[in-house]
Amino acid sequence: MRLSKLRGACILLLLSFMLLSCEYPVSTTGTSNSGQGDTSATGKNRFTNVSTTCPKPLERISSCLTPYSMRQVYGIQSLIDQGFTGKGQTIIDIVSFGSPTLKADMDVFDKAFGLPPVNLKVIAPLNIPEKDPHGDKDGWGDETTLDVQIIHAMAPEAKIVVLVSPVAETEGTFGLPEFRALEQYVMDHNLGSIVSQSWGASELTLKDSAGQQELQQWDTLLQKGTTKMGITYFNSSGDQGATDYADDNKKMGNVPATSFAASSPWVTAVGGTTVNRKAGNTAGANEQAWSGSGGGFSLFFKIPDFQQGLSASIQQQLQGRRGVPDVSGDADPYSGLAFYRKGNWNMAGGTSASAPLWAAIMALANQAAGHPLGFINPTLYKLAASDQYDHLFNDVILGNNTNQGARVRGYPAIKGWDPVTGLGTPKADKLVPALVKAMKTS
Repeated sequence: MRLSKLRGACILLLLSFMLLSCEYPVSTTGTSNSGQGDTSATGKNRFTNVSTTCPKPLERISSCLTPYSMRQVYGIQSLIDQGFTGKGQTIIDIVSFGSPTLKADMDVFDKAFGLPPVNLKVIAPLNIPEKDPHGDKDGWGDETTLDVQIIHAMAPEAKIVVLVSPVAETEGTFGLPEFRALEQYVMDHNLGSIVSQSWGASELTLKDSAGQQELQQWDTLLQKGTTKMGITYFNSSGDQGATDYADDNKKMGNVPATSFAASSPWVTAVGGTTVNRKAGNTAGANEQAWSGSGGGFSLFFKIPDFQQGLSASIQQQLQGRRGVPDVSGDADPYSGLAFYRKGNWNMAGGTSASAPLWAAIMALANQAAGHPLGFINPTLYKLAASDQYDHLFNDVILGNNTNQGARVRGYPAIKGWDPVTGLGTPKADKLVPALVKAMKTS
């Protein structure tokens, strides 16, 4: 396992059919300001590559997902067939360093799966020296490429802006001021209205005065973004299960812990699942909690209003704290999307894969609404509390996020919300119209 601060993404590498696992981070952002679905000949059924078999190096792995099979699992293909492709929307991916091979890798990925050429822009607005204390630059390249490929596969006509920091985000406050500057840049330049971030700083490393001051500045910024600017933020919940790193040397904590920015109440925190399906059959897919799915209760943030309606038994767990995550998606690298970079096909996972998945779905929702929906957390929980819950979400009730290596007991996935998979995974073809309708009438 290649360790870096990059903790949002796991990449299953297949070289000469030998399996290795790696870990890296991700960020994304999306926008919305236009148009209804295009069901004309140039819209419906344009994305006709229905292959459920991955490229040659991965074809023997029945759990490998293609863009089509992942879209089928989550009901996204039905929306695309109706013309909701992310057209007119912008998704922003905030990362350190980016990837010098991104455009070339996207060309190969798009050709393999019959996707249109990606509408991609890379911006590096911070004129400051590069800092990479752990030598993670290439890992951030994997992370960047993974983010962009998942977004493009799920929302093929959305514009993607990669916003790059020259400073690695590690643990504690290192890299957070620079990322915060990029968040401000998004607002100052009206770049987009969906931001998905696949990085995280363990709350265990943010207890000192510097950490608390940094969190306060982020809280003010994210609140403004959601309530004043109509931005929807997604953040990976982490890949360490019920605990997280205790320090910058990657020593694991021996207590339950979550990470920031997933723990922010202004962010939609995205946990992870494992997709189980019969070979070539997406209709028979089911899910269980991925053991690495970050989840638990914030050390710093109080329970937000939208979680106060959860059941009495959940309230006993919350004890007045912000619960993480809110939702989830496929994050197990053994059931991940086929991913291409620098001449190699791999399988990707981690919660930095599930966060951009939700960012892409948000682009479809914003397109359907004709405007940015903004802060969706209250509406997600309201819909989940209604009799529509099983119609809109896949309720994950198997698995847990115990971290065996750190000997930290996790939480079980149970009916309804839980601190492993949140409210569950999306049935996007039902959830998107319900979300748009509910936010229109609220």
